Amino acid sequence: MRASLIALLAFAAGILAMQVLQSWPPREPAAQALRAPPVVPSTVLPPMDDAEAPALPVDDWPDQAPTPEQVLYAQPRLVDDALHELSPRIPGKTNLYLLAFAADGSEDVFRNEAEYAARLFTGRFGPTAHALVLENHAGTLARRPLATWTNLEDALDGLARAMDPQQDILLLYLTTHGSEDHTLLVDMDPLPLDQIGAQELGAILAARPFKWKVVVVNACYSGGFIPPLQGDGTLVLTAARSDRSSFGCGNDSAATYFGRAWLIDALNRTPDVIAAFAQARDEIARWEQRDQLTPSEPQMAVGKGIAEKLARWRQGLEPGPAVPFRPATQDRAPLAHP
Repeated sequence: MRASLIALLAFAAGILAMQVLQSWPPREPAAQALRAPPVVPSTVLPPMDDAEAPALPVDDWPDQAPTPEQVLYAQPRLVDDALHELSPRIPGKTNLYLLAFAADGSEDVFRNEAEYAARLFTGRFGPTAHALVLENHAGTLARRPLATWTNLEDALDGLARAMDPQQDILLLYLTTHGSEDHTLLVDMDPLPLDQIGAQELGAILAARPFKWKVVVVNACYSGGFIPPLQGDGTLVLTAARSDRSSFGCGNDSAATYFGRAWLIDALNRTPDVIAAFAQARDEIARWEQRDQLTPSEPQMAVGKGIAEKLARWRQGLEPGPAVPFRPATQDRAPLAHP
């Protein structure tokens, strides 16, 4: 009897030891959290009629547009089409190539400026001015390439082939919201688009063969883009200091303060982009003082040689008449002064 009891206790001790060993080391809570929840058979759920069903989130994607997947797959073709539609380069002259980049698809104001910039340069400054537009907007998903990091690089590569990158001038006009950490908002919901920071933009341009560049960053805190962009042969214009907001964006505006003052007002008075900046800066200061706003203080950095190169582009140029501004969206009235 005693021998049987000892054997039984030994067996029980062996079972307990095996269970302890199998459970060692103890599982961490994070590992437990990675486990999928148990599947509940649908038969145990009570039936639900349509009135009780939870509402699905509203999709703002336009009904008449291609699907998001179709839009993404169409981008290489749309960029190629836009490049093929460029007017021919004028040989023997300095040509200027505008690339307008309207990055926030939630507000009309950025599309308005990008499309107007293209009309202004090609309509007022003659055959040596060429323009390509990248924009995020619900109304142009089927016909214009998106303003995305990838399309920016592809468009720049295409422009480098279309122009003489050692003789011609690239003018990159970026218009969108900017953040305090000097990042440009790139948005076309629900597409997952990469944002573009100051260092990234500097690297994108540095990797390409453009000797002469004008880079205009129309966004809040855009002065922070100057350090990675400035250099020989480059003019950088920004709508604000690195620590200041700029004004006039939003769906209640047809153009930003900077877009209105530099593009629409000043460049319709002079083809000199540097002189136009000085005029725009004074005009913006008057508007901000009137509206009791913290001054945005637009910034400029003039690299070696670019002012003289721009002057050579203007030689022999007879600007056409002022180009009227009308918002690209048809439901807006002509722009009034801020």
